[in-house]
Amino acid sequence: MDTLKVRDARDVEQVVRAALASEQPLEIVGHGGKRLIGQPMATNALLDLSALNAVTSYEPNELIITVQAGAPLADVLSLIDSKNQQFAFEPINTASLLGTPNKGTIGGMIGAGLVGPRRIKAGGARDHLLGAHAVSGFGDSFKAGGRVVKNVTGYDLCKLLAGSWGTLAVMTEVTLKVMPRPESERTLVLRGLDDVIANTAMTAALGSPFDVSGAAHVPNSAYRAAASGLDDLGSPREAITLLRLEGITASAVHRAVALAKLLAPFGAVEILEDAASVAVWRSVRDAQPFAASGSLGACTVWRIVCPPAAGGALGQALARDTGGDVIYDWGGGLIWAALPAKSDAQASLVRQRVNAVGGHATLIRASEQVRRNVDVFHPQQAGLAALGERVRQSFDPKNILNRGRLMRGSAT
Repeated sequence: MDTLKVRDARDVEQVVRAALASEQPLEIVGHGGKRLIGQPMATNALLDLSALNAVTSYEPNELIITVQAGAPLADVLSLIDSKNQQFAFEPINTASLLGTPNKGTIGGMIGAGLVGPRRIKAGGARDHLLGAHAVSGFGDSFKAGGRVVKNVTGYDLCKLLAGSWGTLAVMTEVTLKVMPRPESERTLVLRGLDDVIANTAMTAALGSPFDVSGAAHVPNSAYRAAASGLDDLGSPREAITLLRLEGITASAVHRAVALAKLLAPFGAVEILEDAASVAVWRSVRDAQPFAASGSLGACTVWRIVCPPAAGGALGQALARDTGGDVIYDWGGGLIWAALPAKSDAQASLVRQRVNAVGGHATLIRASEQVRRNVDVFHPQQAGLAALGERVRQSFDPKNILNRGRLMRGSAT
């Protein structure tokens, strides 16, 4: 496979136009941290954006950063952390889950759109994407959005790029909102709840006036498999339900006490402070109990999004019927499911149960052969699929960019 390493947006235009002329598809990568997610692609050329790694502009006082798409995410996070700022949507680090080097990029963060526990409060990556420069499948550069929050009078095209997995355009530069990092955080811990009761407890906390920014549940089997992050919770290793509060210290302390009283019917409450709390939520964010290097590393991993009220019963049934393990985030609205490895990833069973509650399931970790056998991304209803295809064709009519990544059978 040819690797085409570009230096700037003009190089990207030339590479895409050459591919268009020869009708040869391109695989788009930064450092390749998420190449193991999606349908396997049949491409002859790799468009390498890793040299597009500059921070073009950072204005901490304006809460805005503009950065090239190939910039390492870890470097950007370190930069904004030095100014006590963060990406409020908590981008997931998939390295431990996939068993890959920790080399994610800003472009991969936006293209995948995988976000962490604060999604329930702060929204997704697209909600923090203010603008983008990109090259379409026509080989033309375009700009969408801008550098302020309210600057769009028509279609906000840059939002389409978030979660598109590189199938619409090649992002070369993005502008994002950053937010102040909370001064302090507290995590309330309940032990020993089953999945459905934990779902009820999380719903009660999220419906309270205490501004909960994280609500997760780790059943006992998944907790026993966990390594880093959850170790601070000590033993016995039984099911844990986690609820996070953030803000200035006095507020976090006061709300923690009040929320503990609200949750008293569900059992005794323990409280983790600051560094211990941060470590626990990093583990939840990255699904570390299912890390490739851990005891569940050989399992197939699904990421399921569903109505939060249905999460506890759905996850409990999946674990029972497949012999797998689950972790809940987003108050039950996100389920990570580690299932025993099979040639079909138990896709039929998973999607039957998920469809029944109006959710969708994405196969995040599986072998290349399994990903050839099943649909990695949830099949869409005919009308929605047709709309998505019309949008894709308006950006990339010859299907040059990441051909076949989203849909099985479309790689040729």
